[in-house]
Amino acid sequence: MSALRAALIGAPNSGKSSLFNTLTGGHQKVANYPGVTVERRSGIVTTQAGHHIKLVDLPGIYSLHDRSLDEKITREIITGVHQSEQQPEILICVVNASNLRVHLRLVLELKTLGLPMIIALNMHDLATRDGIEIDVKRLSEELNLRVITTIAVRRSGINALREILDRDRSSYEKPINTLSDTSTRALQKEAGRITKLVQIAEGGEHKLTRTLDNIALNPVVGPILFFAILFFMFQAVFSWAEGPMDLIEGGFASLGQLINEHLPDNWIRGLLTDGVIAGVGSVLVFLPQIIILFVFILIMEASGYMARAAFIMDKLMAKVGLNGRAFIPLLSSFACAIPGIMATRTIANHRDRITTIMIAPLMTCSARLPVYTLLIAAFIPNNTVMGFFGLQGVVFFALYMAGIISAIIVAAVMKATITKGTLQPFLMELPKYQLPRISHILIGLWQRVRAFIRRAGTIILYMSIALWALALYPHAPKGATEPDIFYSYAGIIGRTLQHIFAPLGFNWEISIALVPGMAAREVAVSALGTVYALQGNEDQVTQSLSSILQNQWPLPTALAFLTWYVYAPQCFATLATARRETNSWAWTAFMTGYLFALAYLMAFIVNISAKALLA
Repeated sequence: MSALRAALIGAPNSGKSSLFNTLTGGHQKVANYPGVTVERRSGIVTTQAGHHIKLVDLPGIYSLHDRSLDEKITREIITGVHQSEQQPEILICVVNASNLRVHLRLVLELKTLGLPMIIALNMHDLATRDGIEIDVKRLSEELNLRVITTIAVRRSGINALREILDRDRSSYEKPINTLSDTSTRALQKEAGRITKLVQIAEGGEHKLTRTLDNIALNPVVGPILFFAILFFMFQAVFSWAEGPMDLIEGGFASLGQLINEHLPDNWIRGLLTDGVIAGVGSVLVFLPQIIILFVFILIMEASGYMARAAFIMDKLMAKVGLNGRAFIPLLSSFACAIPGIMATRTIANHRDRITTIMIAPLMTCSARLPVYTLLIAAFIPNNTVMGFFGLQGVVFFALYMAGIISAIIVAAVMKATITKGTLQPFLMELPKYQLPRISHILIGLWQRVRAFIRRAGTIILYMSIALWALALYPHAPKGATEPDIFYSYAGIIGRTLQHIFAPLGFNWEISIALVPGMAAREVAVSALGTVYALQGNEDQVTQSLSSILQNQWPLPTALAFLTWYVYAPQCFATLATARRETNSWAWTAFMTGYLFALAYLMAFIVNISAKALLA
């Protein structure tokens, strides 16, 4: 008689690999399935009667919906259609006892296949430690399956599992599927029902998590709470940072005055004041806002709320053909589009991944903060709305929401046309709520602040110096009536581009700033600082950049410029990342083209609308 073919199956974090190692010991082989990078682990289990069982450790999955390559391979094997792997004769489904509801959904789905199956209720010791008590007999009755409690790392329950495997294969009972509806929602509902019946005690942490989830994941309260958190975050970014920003701005102003007093009037002084301080200083002044934004994001990640945000957004994302898994890369893009685009690797469906990459740049990254803050401070009065909310913070929040809403609309159009495909259900194991560790928050914050400062000390510094040089030469001709920069290389470039951007209300100074802004978004602010510093008089030199713009720009131009940066084509680094992740110049060109067209169109609409309202 040939050896029995058995397969270990279970969700990630169920302890499946530990159980496999315990059962097979050193009698295992590791390779890849033919043609793919998915790992194949197989081994021999020796029973107490001396029988040998061929055991394969299937890839960890949450369902059989073929959303990922892992799920596709697992489904092909257990249904007997895989080209290089025989169908197993019995399944050993590994269930994490401390997260029963999530893992039972997979068990119920596997029952519909009709294969003989054993339930290994693993990590039983961790569940007991957390105060979770499960009625194993009742669980076995509800599932109509044999349930063995195991602790793989301690070899507990291994002998009982071997005894079952030692039985004659003809005696294995096939599970009875009692569900008429096997949709994802129906399976989740049934898993919840069984969990309530068999989980007779629950630990304090789990009770707290369940209580908080009843609020955070409520279909009505959950979205309201989520957007309230976002609104509070953007209010805080603008209001809490005001004092530190004033100190930094005053520090750079004092440094500029000190240089002017102690250095002769030559190109070195001009480079330091008009190039370095006006350029780099105008960006670094926004560091407090970036710190506050990152603190909020890190706290949401560390507390476990970020995963809930993905589930909250799942219904909304489903309306545009995506699921909640796409929201995590999009939320990461609030910090920077580059890690957001790279995070799309977790999205198994290729069409969904491409769509998410294409809309990730519409999320307002931290590099846009200096642009938003500069213009809001200059043109939006610091009034209160409804007696409580700051108008500047409300506008700030509205700019972020404009990016989110636009991303949703673009995704809906793409999913209805060029990336059309079947909507896949969203399954994700939610972590427990926990208090964020201050040390972890500080480490994460320091990493992000260091990256921002490094950009200020490298690319922003280099671009500021290059722009200063372009703005200095050639010198103005004799009898010139305009500032020297007007006749420089930078001025020539700006006046040439102005023909393109004039319908948006952009002047030649703005047109200059758009060019280095492609290197990094925040460079646009440093470029404006350099341009106006080089053409300013003594009174303007002592003014902040926001005060200068307030006097130089009409309101429609400022609003159009804000709108442009909601949609503007990404920095070169982002486009390079999109090229690498899509492996396509065509998709990269599509991203650049549609963002430019959308930015131009929306800025044009805002400009003419504002002019009409102010007329």
